[in-house]
Amino acid sequence: MAGYVFLSPWLLGLMAVTAVPMLLSLYISFTSYDILSPLSEVEWVGLENYKRMFTADPSYWRSVTVTVSFALIAVPLKLAVALGVALLLNRAWRGVGLFRGLFYLPSLIGGSVALAIVWVNMFNREGAFNGFLALFGIEGKPWVNDPTWALETLMVLAIWQFGAPMVIFLAGLKQVPTELYEAASVDGAGRFRQFVSVTLPMLSPVIFFNLVLETINGFQGFTAAFVLSNGTGGPVDSTLMYTLNLYIKGFTDYEMGYASAMAWVFLLAIGIITAVFFTTGRFWVHYSDGDDR
Repeated sequence: MAGYVFLSPWLLGLMAVTAVPMLLSLYISFTSYDILSPLSEVEWVGLENYKRMFTADPSYWRSVTVTVSFALIAVPLKLAVALGVALLLNRAWRGVGLFRGLFYLPSLIGGSVALAIVWVNMFNREGAFNGFLALFGIEGKPWVNDPTWALETLMVLAIWQFGAPMVIFLAGLKQVPTELYEAASVDGAGRFRQFVSVTLPMLSPVIFFNLVLETINGFQGFTAAFVLSNGTGGPVDSTLMYTLNLYIKGFTDYEMGYASAMAWVFLLAIGIITAVFFTTGRFWVHYSDGDDR
């Protein structure tokens, strides 16, 4: 009984800020609630919000396409850069601690509005990036205002913040026994073969962890897209991330019932993606205790 008493503040907080709002959101997703009307006046519409989502809302599928494209490109590149830098910094050389801190610094800033504003200003037509290109006689572009390049600008920002997975990769590399590299070297394995046959298998649990975490973060991207497009998802819906579209429906168009339906579909999709990762992970994730789980 004493244990439940100690847990009660956490349980009450969970109910107040998580469980109850989620259940309310589930109910609202089956109504025409428009956020400006009291809940007592909402109309029950059943599955109409979900039908509209899949059959009558082009912006929904556009946001799905943008979000999936972002995750499929930015997440693998971010993890590849993070792993590459971690391998370079997993060596004892002068100043390595300083470089570890410098590479991690962008992740400390996180997905802040201030960082997004700086990024937008750096990549606009008169920004620092075009100024750098001009030094080499290359004509710049209005990167953030060009539908062809706006999403890629967001991807570069996401990849640039590789510090968090880099630190996790570094921690994983420190756990790889040096005896394995020595044995592989005795067997005639070069650096690349050691990386493929020793480093990657031993690091697979860490790769799996980063992959799941960064994929979820990629699908949840919002702040940079909101700042870059002034909350519209432009230009020409090129940065209309799923969460931004959800925000527009709920807090700009006041269609909270429809936005709640979008949120629940999003939650289900993230759950399915995570389940797929865990199901397929047993075939390539190896643990040092021999249990592939």
